[in-house]
Amino acid sequence: MLSYSLVLLLFSRVILTAAADSIGIKLQNGFERVYIQPYGENGLRVRTSLMRDPTGNEWSALIDPPLEGPGGNAGLAYDTLIPYNGNGSITNGNIVASVTFGQLSFWRIEEDGGLSALTREFTDTKALPARYYSQYDASSSFQVDLSFTSDVDEQFYGTGQQACCSDASVNKKGQVVDFVNFNSHVTMPLYISNRGYLQLFNMPSQGRLEFGQGRTRYHAQETSVVDYYISTAAPGDYDTLQKQLTSVTGRQPTPPEFLLGYQQSKLRYYSQDQVLEVAQRFHDEQIPVSLLVVDFFAWKYQGDWSFDPTYFPDPAAMAAQVKELTGAEMMVSLWPSVEDASENYLTLQTEGLLATTRDGTGIQDSFNGAYIRLVDSTNPASREFLWNRLNDSYYSKGIHNFWIDQADGGSLGEPFVNNGAYITGIPYARTFTQYFAGTQEAVGMVYPWLQQQAIDEGIRNLTGTDAASTSCPYMSLTRGTWIGGQRYCSYLWSGDTTSDWPVLLQQITAGVSVGASGISSWTLDIGGFSRLNIDTDEGKELYVRWFGMGVFLPYMRTHGDRTCDLPRPEGVPQGNPCPNEPWSYGEDNFEILKDYIALRYQLIPYVTKLFSDLQASGRTILRALYYDFSLSDAHVVEGTGSHDKQIMGEYMFGPRILVAPVYLPGVSTWEVYLPSIPRSYIDQGWTWTHWWSETDFGLGGGNVTVDAPLGEIPVFYLGSKDDIFSGNV
Repeated sequence: MLSYSLVLLLFSRVILTAAADSIGIKLQNGFERVYIQPYGENGLRVRTSLMRDPTGNEWSALIDPPLEGPGGNAGLAYDTLIPYNGNGSITNGNIVASVTFGQLSFWRIEEDGGLSALTREFTDTKALPARYYSQYDASSSFQVDLSFTSDVDEQFYGTGQQACCSDASVNKKGQVVDFVNFNSHVTMPLYISNRGYLQLFNMPSQGRLEFGQGRTRYHAQETSVVDYYISTAAPGDYDTLQKQLTSVTGRQPTPPEFLLGYQQSKLRYYSQDQVLEVAQRFHDEQIPVSLLVVDFFAWKYQGDWSFDPTYFPDPAAMAAQVKELTGAEMMVSLWPSVEDASENYLTLQTEGLLATTRDGTGIQDSFNGAYIRLVDSTNPASREFLWNRLNDSYYSKGIHNFWIDQADGGSLGEPFVNNGAYITGIPYARTFTQYFAGTQEAVGMVYPWLQQQAIDEGIRNLTGTDAASTSCPYMSLTRGTWIGGQRYCSYLWSGDTTSDWPVLLQQITAGVSVGASGISSWTLDIGGFSRLNIDTDEGKELYVRWFGMGVFLPYMRTHGDRTCDLPRPEGVPQGNPCPNEPWSYGEDNFEILKDYIALRYQLIPYVTKLFSDLQASGRTILRALYYDFSLSDAHVVEGTGSHDKQIMGEYMFGPRILVAPVYLPGVSTWEVYLPSIPRSYIDQGWTWTHWWSETDFGLGGGNVTVDAPLGEIPVFYLGSKDDIFSGNV
């Protein structure tokens, strides 16, 4: 085994003779081929394959060419061939990759010309090889484990959204992150290190990331190519890392302004009359609303992708009347599930547009008393069929926004089967699902991503909006996505969370983690999805606290399956009569919620600017405290590393607003940590100011206690509030 000091010595000799403008390296290592190429600004792309050269695929998270930097249309070009156990290096901007006796290491070139080690392939006396392949069954695909070094005190952020339960942290060190899409679990093989680098694996395989003490290991369950990207920036410069990430994965088009207001939803408005009744009440109360949503089972059979005319006899008139009463657009839910009774089932089955299973039955799950199949969104023909149905049933009738629900892939929304059946909890694994693009094990993580693509392509074709457009006429709401999902006209929500106080705290860490993964277009169910009883004082208190947080999110959206004392209607599938409108939580709370909604509309210029900056540079909207204060406040760094609940319970909404939601019941004051602000802010004359009292708390660096009645979520701002309301970031 080579010592690290020897690696450094050999590398220093190699880099002195390396060509700075190399277009790529190929390492021919027996049956293995390794390609290293410049990709984007300060980034490198590494691809490996067995017995044959790697090839591209339609699910690539990496765009070609990148928005900035080299790498466009380069294919597998290289100008340096390294033999078995050979040496060499390649540089792109301030990142360097060295190959020393076949082992890869990555370095950052500092301003003074010195080199800082980022990470290298992990080697030890008796460790598995850093690139460890094993053949997958009888096919040409394989499993792979990729191991990289990490420091004991290194912190890792991102990995998408882990939206369940006791994990209220953003530092993933010491954790194992599973790559299996299901309800609320939208993980991505992408992470940022506090040492100043970002790494992603462009492989939609199921698998896992293990953040060990001295080693980070990525496991892909099935793939035919290894494909990963790494970039670097100065430690603490997370905005530059996000710029480089979104340069190679795509940037979020700006949303239409109506989506930045207040979105009203519940499980569920089950008739046209109910929708119009709610719209009339918003009109009469003079409460602004931007979107009204019709949730699931508005269809007759799963897979119809149309309204049941018994309950929605005239969708076009409904949408027009909602618009006339409130100015709001409408959104409708769609599921990927198809049951035998659907009018589309025979066509989808006979034309091969449904996912199937290894035993040929095609059954993936059951729901609402019917066995179901999944539309195969990895098949371009399936995506076209789906969009044509959505256009005929909804878009052509004035409903232009779609809610992509349950489209997690593999089964209907959970990592087990019998979803929605009376018998639950029996640990049957998912069926072995096969798609047009491959197996669930190999490509399953990209299933919801391609469902987004179906709607994105359809709307852009109808509206004449080019795929490269930087704005969206309408958007879809999705429960799942994958790396690069931000380049679609779509926004993610955190799934079916429970209505509990600890979950309110956990939603903060879910939001900032998915933001660090490139997905800033994010929201949640205000109040949580299930178990909130609107007739209880605690349920009302929790909802109002959650509502205050919703004001300071990229999208303000209420939704939930509420409980109450009202009887359920007979003969209405999934009918829930319990209300979820602002007037449903008591008269005193109604006044508070109206004020919060009004504040949201005041903030629209600021939110618009946040999305404009996101589109231009990938600048993250929901920001954990480490984003802005790592270099000015050691306590933020330490608290992030140790999962300090106070540090985890706060976030920045853009660069000017600090939000500290109350996540405990029965309190009237709240302790907030105000980070020490950096010199650049001090030079602008900025200090921390309490949003409600206008009290100036200075430059930060300690705890403050403020009054926190239900109508005053703890919020502080930097600079001028007038600037914020004017959209000056």
